[in-house]
Amino acid sequence: QVHLVESGGGLVQAGASLRLSCVGSGRTFGLYAMGWFRQASGKEREFAATISASGLSTVYADSVKGRFTISRDNARNTVYLQMNNLKPEDTAVYFCAARSKTYTSRYENEYVSWGQGTQVTVSS
Repeated sequence: QVHLVESGGGLVQAGASLRLSCVGSGRTFGLYAMGWFRQASGKEREFAATISASGLSTVYADSVKGRFTISRDNARNTVYLQMNNLKPEDTAVYFCAARSKTYTSRYENEYVSWGQGTQVTVSS
């Protein structure tokens, strides 16, 4: 499994942008599809975006499509989530996760490693 550490969260106003980063350990990072999930206070964790091991395939939740972009740099063992035009309903703890397959998935039970999460708060 891979150890993951997220960063980049913060407090911003509606309409602003943030870029989250997730650094993974180990030489096999490039073999893992990666995902970003989020959990708002009092709600269940939900899927946001996923990217294949190669970076060629991405999938987004409808709620973030057109505003968020997932990308990765396997040479740096890093996956990113660029979040533009943030809305108050994007407020949540954001988690990155790795699955031991090369292709994407929106289902959290298919991910084997999780980061500790980073808080994103969007004020109106």
